[in-house]
Order: sequence, then structure tokens, then C-alpha cells
Amino acid sequence: MLTIDTFTSDLKSYLEPLQVDQIKKAYSFAKDAHQGQTRKSGEPYISHPLAVASILADMHMDHQCLMAALLHDVIEDTGVPKHTLSKQFDDQVAELVDGVSKLKSIFESRAEAQAENFQKMTLAMAKDIRVILVKLADRLHNMRTLDYLYPEKRRRIARETLEIYAPIANRLGMNNIRVEFEELGFKALYPLRSSMIERAVKKARGNRKEIVSNVRQSIADCLEREGIEATVFGREKHLYSIYDKMRSKRRSFHEIMDVYAFRIIVDNVDTCYRTLGAVHNLYKPVAGRFKDYVAIPKANGYQSLHTTLFGMHSLPIEIQIRTHEMEMVANNGIAGHWLYKSSDDTASGSHKRAREWMHGLLELQQSAGNSLEFIENVKTDLFPDEVYVFTPLGEIYELPQGSTPIDFAYAVHTDIGNTCVACRIDRRLAPLSASLESGQTVQIITAPGALPSPAWLGFVITGKARSSIRHALKNQQRSESITLGKRLLERTLQTHQKSLADIEPIKLAKVLEDRRVPDLESLLAEVGLGNQMAHVITGMLITLPENAEESEFHGPLAIRGTEGMVVTYARCCKPIPGDHIVGHISAGRGIVIHSDHCKNIQDLQKKPEEILPARWDPEVEQEFSVELRVELEHEKGIIAILASTITAANANVERINMLEKDARLSTVNIVLSVKDRIHLANVIRRLRTIKVINKIIRVRS
Repeated sequence: MLTIDTFTSDLKSYLEPLQVDQIKKAYSFAKDAHQGQTRKSGEPYISHPLAVASILADMHMDHQCLMAALLHDVIEDTGVPKHTLSKQFDDQVAELVDGVSKLKSIFESRAEAQAENFQKMTLAMAKDIRVILVKLADRLHNMRTLDYLYPEKRRRIARETLEIYAPIANRLGMNNIRVEFEELGFKALYPLRSSMIERAVKKARGNRKEIVSNVRQSIADCLEREGIEATVFGREKHLYSIYDKMRSKRRSFHEIMDVYAFRIIVDNVDTCYRTLGAVHNLYKPVAGRFKDYVAIPKANGYQSLHTTLFGMHSLPIEIQIRTHEMEMVANNGIAGHWLYKSSDDTASGSHKRAREWMHGLLELQQSAGNSLEFIENVKTDLFPDEVYVFTPLGEIYELPQGSTPIDFAYAVHTDIGNTCVACRIDRRLAPLSASLESGQTVQIITAPGALPSPAWLGFVITGKARSSIRHALKNQQRSESITLGKRLLERTLQTHQKSLADIEPIKLAKVLEDRRVPDLESLLAEVGLGNQMAHVITGMLITLPENAEESEFHGPLAIRGTEGMVVTYARCCKPIPGDHIVGHISAGRGIVIHSDHCKNIQDLQKKPEEILPARWDPEVEQEFSVELRVELEHEKGIIAILASTITAANANVERINMLEKDARLSTVNIVLSVKDRIHLANVIRRLRTIKVINKIIRVRS
């Protein structure tokens, strides 16, 4: 059993005597605080914090982190307040312990509680990244002692570990901890599957020993002939990785085990590439299976050259080539920063990337609408199959698989994403919804004043893009509602030869107080969104003559088509310029424009205060959707003929839906976009020239 004396004796190799004394003091404090408490195994509770500290000591973490590990349960389990820890030790240790305590129950049964706790974890991680290292070590020791728990609780903890803790360890580059999480989690969650694969691996290993030994020796001899000093290891496949590949790639156990894996450790980066050339000369490389993570590291700082070769008897051989430092980073990730940090304390590659990831999580948290949206975005970023793309200047950006140019634009900068209008992939114009592939060069074309489209939410992948778009759309709607609200209010004031500039500040302040809004902009936004009626606000701002009728406030509102999200066009009647229109003031949505003969607007006439006379502005240039129902006789290729005829009339087809009527006749519904009624008439006139068409009807209501 581990004792404080054996623990601290190992620390003397890398910590100062004074720091070791402080760790002993923290141990004594924790032991007294946990006095009388035991674990499920029957051991004194202090054995757990000591084991957690030991895991972190193996990574050569600093003394404050080890003290926090020893004290990590005292706030939660013994009632010792945070200020006591600050007084006994220092503020940093107290903050670390407090941060770990807040992460005590990341996951509960309710999704909202789960998401909110994950947000707490993010904040704690962002303040000091050592918080998550203590939490990972805490979870690792709990996984090692899982056998003492009831089966149901064991499975729940194992599932949490595989779903969240293992991906976080992977994201921070801590491969050793990730592998142990996966192995222990797999064994606890699927004991039967784990034992079956373990037996199969032992059986296969006996048959493979000679082959592995021969291949390893041939690689070592080849490198020696080339004058390259290197260490060659045969890599064992882990049970969970075998299971995961069998499940995700639908391969049999023997297909996975028939691949032999080796790792070559060398002194420097130049030797990595020389070694690659040597092994490619020794065995034939498999085309398309080479990956250079040295020049382009993974997001978690991982660096290595990966290649697959056809070895003896055409056996596939996977080779990883890396330096000693890369090996350290691959195993310990961000924790390696404390082990190998330089005298000027500059952040290592993995530490810097982890910080960038934390910064990205904070940005997500600030712009996410709620905690559930936040955790949905973070889970996407925890499981990235990376794609590496370039800017025109050669900068590299790492994105999750399936990312689009919009995701790339937001990765470069939020403002570039918000003003994006088009893109070029490898110098060719491409759709903004295109999936990016590694090695492509992406150029984003922006335009001043451009705004994100709600349609982007349908295809973006990254959490940052999704939350930034939603945030921009909220701001866009407010800006547009203020503009529309000002137009509506000015229009009603003009009927009394007044404008907003003429309103006395005292009168305006009284109205703002009555309507419970903080300022004029908020009042205008409420009017634009339909939450306040313009004629009611006008009546409060000015003294109306006794004989004034409500109708005096209603001159038709000119619809320009550029009002944005606060003016929408009814889907029921699909009005277009040239139609007689009215507006319906809908609370929270702004104004919905209907044709004046629409059945739905007839039902709304009972509330005249919500009906707004409207007209089309002569300068309107937007395109509008309209629906046609076409009855026609069957003919081969008729859909293509309809589409090309509509396109020839400079209109766009949005949707075509064919409903077979009988054996000879069919009905086709076409949704197309046109500029106005004249444009629509031209389209219909061209369609009538198609002989098989019997009838064309514009669908209204």
C-alpha cells in the first residue's frame, strides 16, 4: 500500500525540499479532515487522494497541483471552507481545490443539469488547466477501484468515462490516460465482450511472436546499415481499439489482428524523415496511407510520421516514427509541459493548443443560447476526425471532418465568418456548403455589410460557427427591428406633423417608464417586433385632438424587400410585387405580409389593431417565391422541359413535386422565385407553349 513516505521520497527527484514539505503538510491536513471516512473497499479514505496525487506525480506535476490532488475532496466531503485552505496554504491551491469540487458531479440524470455542470467544468478548466488534470487523475483512480461498486453504478461510471473523460484526455494529448480509461471502461461496461477479445488476442499473440520478432529485426538491421540510431518497438493493440475498429469499420477480429504495428523512436526531426526513406526502401509503401503529423501536428499537439508498408509475405505493417520528445507528448500530452518546461516558461505546443481549445470553449459558452446548446457544440469538438486546410498565405487550420467553408471562415475570425459571401477552394468558386478535404486551399470572399444566413445553420459542423451564426442572427434581428420600429413610429407621427426629434425628453422618459423599457432603441425594437403598437406609442408621445380617429395613423407602409428578418412573407398566399397586400403585426415576429384576399387575413380582421395597410415600394428588387399548379399529359422528360423553360424566363426553380392524377394526366406543383407579377406572367406565357400542358393555376391560400 502506498504511504506518504514512499510517495514523497519519489518527489525529491524533481521538487525542492520546501515544496515537498508543503505537500506533506497538505497530506496531514487532508488525513485529519477525512478522519473516520472509508472507501467502499474498506480502506481509509485518505488512500484515494494519495493515489490521485501519485498519478500526477508520475507526470511530474508541480507541487501546487499535487497539494490540490491531496485536498481535492475536503471542501465537498468534509465541509472545510475555501477560505480555510487559502489561509493554510495559498490562494492558488484553494482555487484548484474549489475548481475540482465544482466538477464533482458533471453528469446527472437530467440533461440540463448535465449541460450546466459541463459548463462549470469549462470555466474551471479555463481558469487553471491543472483543474482538469486533477479531475482526470481522480477519475482514473476511481476506474481502477471500480470492482467494489454495485454493477449498475459501475456501468454508469464506465459509460461516462468512455463518452466524456477519455475524449477529454485525448483532446489534451494524454494518450496513456486515454488508453487506460478506454480499457477499464470497456471491461466494466462490456465484461463479456472484453474477455472474449482478450482471450482471442492471447491466442493470436502466440502465433505472431516469430513474425513480429523477424519484422522488428529486419527494420533494426536496415536502420543500422543506414547509420541511423533508433529504437524499434512492436506496438500492442489495445482491446477497446480492436473492439471499436470491429464495430465502426465492420471488420473481423482477424482482419484487424493481421496488421502488424511498430514504433520507431529517433533523436531529432531530420532523422524521422531519413528513417521514413529507409523503411520505404526496405518494404513497399501502401499508396495513400502516409500521414505527416510532424509538419502538421494534430490539434492536441500529437506529432509523428505514419506510414503503412507491405512487409514479408505481403503482410501489412503500420509504422509510427517520432522523436523522444514527441513520444513524451504523445503519452502525457499537456502534462508534459510541466515535465519539460523551459527556463522562460513558454508554453509547449500541446499546452498552447490546449489553451486555445479552452479559449474556444469560453467563446462558445459566451455566445451559446443555453447550456444544452453549449454541450451539443462541445461534444462535436471532442470527437474531431481532423481535416487540415490552408489559407491562401499557407497557414494551416485544423477542422472536424465534414467542415464547410463557413466553418473555416469562423475558425479564421468571427468577423470573416459574419461577412462571408462566397469562397474559392483550390482557386475555383465553390458552394459555401461544400465539405472540405485535407490539403485544400480555401479563400473566403467577404463583403462589407454582409450578414450570416439562417440557412447556414443547416450545414455548419463546428460549435464556434454554429454559436457565432446564432449570436449574429439575434443581433441582426434586433438591428432590423429597431429600423422597422422607427419607420412605423415616424409614419404615425407624420400624420400629426411630428417626428421623433420633436418629442420632449420628459415625455419620452415617461413613455419608456410606462412601457418598462430601458431606452428608445429598446422601445423601437419592441415596435418593430410587433410587441408594441406604433399608434398606441404615438398616442402616448403626443396629445391627440379629441376628434382624431385611429385610421388617421395608418398610411400604407412601403415594403422594400430589404427589411430582413422582421418582415416576412406569408407561406399561405405567397404575395409578390404587384399583388395588393396588407401586413399582420405578429408579436415577436414583426410584420407578416399577406395578399389582401388571403383567407387567413380575413380571420385576422377581427383584430383591426393588428392589421397594417401596406404597399410595395416601386424600387423593390428582391425575388419572391410563388407556387404554380400545372396539369399536364404524361410525356418522357417533362420535368426537365418544365425546369429549362422556367430558367429560360430568368426565373429560378425552388421545388418541383409531381403527383400522379390518373393513368394519362398528372399534376405538378412548382415553387419558383420571380421579381413581380409581370415576371410571373412571362413565365406562365412561356409554359403555355408546351403542348402537353392543359392548365396552369397560381396557388394562393
